[in-house]
Amino acid sequence: QVQLVESGGGLVQPGGSLRLACVVSGSRFSTYVMGWYRQAPGKQRELVATIAHDAVTHYGRFVKGRFTVSRDNARNTVYLQMNSLNSEDTALYYCARFYSGSLTRPEYWGQGTQVTVSS
Repeated sequence: QVQLVESGGGLVQPGGSLRLACVVSGSRFSTYVMGWYRQAPGKQRELVATIAHDAVTHYGRFVKGRFTVSRDNARNTVYLQMNSLNSEDTALYYCARFYSGSLTRPEYWGQGTQVTVSS
């Protein structure tokens, strides 16, 4: 059974930074595309970022250079560094492991970590 456990969320002031981490159980972590998604109250879940096995990355349009996704295959961990946070970034952030060979379809999800941006 694959498990994903996110951490690093919390309350931060506008303009601040947070670093999220997601530890993934299971083998062959390095071969899977990993993604970060978020869902704000009353809104649909949206893609934040993905990172492929070769470290090629993709970001949602709203990121605008503020976030960086990375991975440490030796630790089975994917990170999301978030800078210049604003109130619109307040959401529950989820980590996902994609189907084998897929660039677009999440298969497994974590429980999420809450990010709240407020003064």
